[in-house]
Amino acid sequence: MVGGDPGGDDVYVEDWDVHKRPSGYEAAKQAIVAAIRRNAVEGSLVPRFEHDLKESRSRPIEDSIDVRSSMVDVQTLKSWMKSRGVTSGFFFPAATSVPDYLDPDHPRYAPKLAAAVNAWLAVSDSNGKTPKTALMKWLRENSAAYGLSDDEGKPNELGIEECAKVANWQPGGGAPKTPG
Repeated sequence: MVGGDPGGDDVYVEDWDVHKRPSGYEAAKQAIVAAIRRNAVEGSLVPRFEHDLKESRSRPIEDSIDVRSSMVDVQTLKSWMKSRGVTSGFFFPAATSVPDYLDPDHPRYAPKLAAAVNAWLAVSDSNGKTPKTALMKWLRENSAAYGLSDDEGKPNELGIEECAKVANWQPGGGAPKTPG
């Protein structure tokens, strides 16, 4: 919440003098603690303990929190942060310029959809050919990147034709326009 990486150098800021802690740290910590206490964020708060030498036992320090032993559920923390207008920082990495449907790491990534979209984006001038022919040429040249070729690298003509049909901006056919 204050711009530090929870796994980086700022992990043990609780050991630092309060005035040396990152700006906003104490406020963020208190807000999260309050959210956990109100059940707005799932988590568990563990108190710090002091050892009583006279009684030879440990007892919790009132209103204290052992940050290292306490836990917070990241998903409910992120939802709570969003509800408070916090949408940047460690928990919210910068969005990539690649749309989800073109991101191979997205759980619903569809290679043929990505092939059709990227072919459409790449082929702006069909050089006297029909758009479908130009799209199919591009798809053949890039077939391996979208799983449109077999183990030997031979393009899957049916898959390429399907993608070209989807990307074709002139599906009615007809003679190509003469350039110039």
